[in-house]
Amino acid sequence: MARDRGPTDRISRRYGVALFGPSKALERRPYPPGQHGARGARRKTSDYGVALAEKQKLRLQYGLLEKPFRRLFTEAQRRKGITGNTLVQLLETRLDNVCYRLGLGNTRRASRQLVGHGHIMVNGKLVDIPSYCVKPGDVVSVKDSPRSQQLGLRFVDQTAARPVMDWLSFDQEKLSGTVDRVPEADEIDTMVNVQLVVELYSR
Repeated sequence: MARDRGPTDRISRRYGVALFGPSKALERRPYPPGQHGARGARRKTSDYGVALAEKQKLRLQYGLLEKPFRRLFTEAQRRKGITGNTLVQLLETRLDNVCYRLGLGNTRRASRQLVGHGHIMVNGKLVDIPSYCVKPGDVVSVKDSPRSQQLGLRFVDQTAARPVMDWLSFDQEKLSGTVDRVPEADEIDTMVNVQLVVELYSR
């Protein structure tokens, strides 16, 4: 299973946004990495460069490589509605992201690993594909095994202060969540100008 294993702090510093959660490195050094330090941030960026950076931020935030991300964009284009909004909804309804939103993972990478290692069930069936697209009414739960339950409880404790999104409901005792509806695009803070991503791929 291909996945991005890049250095999270360095990537966050490059784009000036905490893409993978709170970053102490970004707080200490809020400028791009490299030998030029803060002076490297003064370089002018073309319109294409700005749009490319927005696409990379969105892709990296959800942990996708270029090919799967492009396929998802093609699917968003094929569906009815605003392409940018549909793209964000498709990203949000990936199983690994839903687990992250439910608190079953302190980062999307951790949630992806939880799914990939076979600890998550959807509607009572084991699903170990992080890109699996959940639908309204689906029940996402932690597998009923001691190891899985232990991991689930540990993550829930770590993420207790993080609120569950309005489009999800979560039963902490059962380690089970329900997808109540598809999220609206304005409910999701992607820290990205999605319209620039659409324009980049539409060139």
